[in-house]
Amino acid sequence: MSRTVRVAAGQGFWGDWLEAPRRQVEGGQVDYLMLDYLAEVTMSILQKQKERDPKMGYARDFIGAMESVMPAVADRGVKVIANAGGVNPPACAEAVREVARARDAASKVRIGVVTGDDLLPRLDELIAAGHPFANMETGAPLGSVRDRVLSANAYIGSEPIVEALARGANVVVTGRSTDTALTMAPLRHEFGWAATDWDRLAAGIVAGHIIECGAQCSGGNCLYDWRDIPDLANVGYPIVEASADGTFVVTKHAGTGGRVSVHTVAEQLVYEMGDPHSYITPDVVADFTTIRIEDAGSDRVRVFGIRGRAPTDKLKVSIAYRAGFKAVGTLVYSWPDALDKAKLADRVLRERLKNLGLRFDEVLTEFVGASAAHGPLAGTPGDLPEVQLRVGVRGPDRASVERFTRELAPLVLNGPPSVTGFAGGRPKVEEVVAYWPALVDKTVVTTKVEVLA
Repeated sequence: MSRTVRVAAGQGFWGDWLEAPRRQVEGGQVDYLMLDYLAEVTMSILQKQKERDPKMGYARDFIGAMESVMPAVADRGVKVIANAGGVNPPACAEAVREVARARDAASKVRIGVVTGDDLLPRLDELIAAGHPFANMETGAPLGSVRDRVLSANAYIGSEPIVEALARGANVVVTGRSTDTALTMAPLRHEFGWAATDWDRLAAGIVAGHIIECGAQCSGGNCLYDWRDIPDLANVGYPIVEASADGTFVVTKHAGTGGRVSVHTVAEQLVYEMGDPHSYITPDVVADFTTIRIEDAGSDRVRVFGIRGRAPTDKLKVSIAYRAGFKAVGTLVYSWPDALDKAKLADRVLRERLKNLGLRFDEVLTEFVGASAAHGPLAGTPGDLPEVQLRVGVRGPDRASVERFTRELAPLVLNGPPSVTGFAGGRPKVEEVVAYWPALVDKTVVTTKVEVLA
């Protein structure tokens, strides 16, 4: 009988359900726990934290997760792979070591630390060497915003994680790896898949893509039959049961809520997919048009038939830069004529901003309850019970944005009647961090693996 490797997803983003990691290792047999923390904007947040404190810069929720799963790691052999290292994987690894020491498990925990994705210290050197980091959407060179760059991280693949596992690590911490590599790496390690075994590598990538967003593929955020998803308060996070031939089953622990079905898995497959023929990762290009999925029993979906091909010679780079300031404020207007009141308040506010000589890159108004999510909807009742006026401004000048926040509150008394919902007070001015996607030659990115005993 062929061996099965079980990889459980325990986090889909930084801020996901804190109970999920513990539930995954305690709910049944798993070999690996995969924890995905990093979205594009997360790196800039972590970089700001590291600037304030050199010991920070990683997803601190991960430390709580490790406290909850440490018995499974130390005593049952469950291995953990996470990109929680953010912009400071060594500090993250040291925090995990402290947890192991506190639990008298230091001798049983070997932490693999993967670095090399952070290109911020080398950015000027690389630009000077002819790497423009052109924006993938606009074509503009990074030099146009270089003085405002906060973070720059290449998406690394599975190879350094595989190396860490091969060197005996049972906890692996990375920076900006691809989400899919966190699942593919243990499969590649366990089954010995070769670096050119494109079809099996593509299967590992698809497995990672399906479970990278946690419960989004096991009933959470599910459009199909969402009313009938059972017991979401007890939702089970997904598990991949993989075989050496690249086929796998998506499932969840028995007795948990949610649902794993052809529909829930298919919805996750098309999430952030792009060109279905070319799902590009550092390890392999997966062809999503070859994926076959079928019902394999209660809360079990079999995935097979996946084809892949050689990857490109580039790595994607996630760059974040400062792009001015913003503020968003809300007021709620009640029946009768709620929408008309909100529209009048918007006109009054805009005229006052104009009279003050304030100029913004953008002023955005939404009438929540009438048109915010989809625009005007057919069949919307003419006299809504309440409408939320939501106004946001964005611009390069913090002072102008600050003045906007002082113009919204007076509408409570000197604007249209029947206003409520201002208990939160004056809107907060926030710095805007913009995303700059780019490519760089693989040859200039060198990863490093260190295993801490």
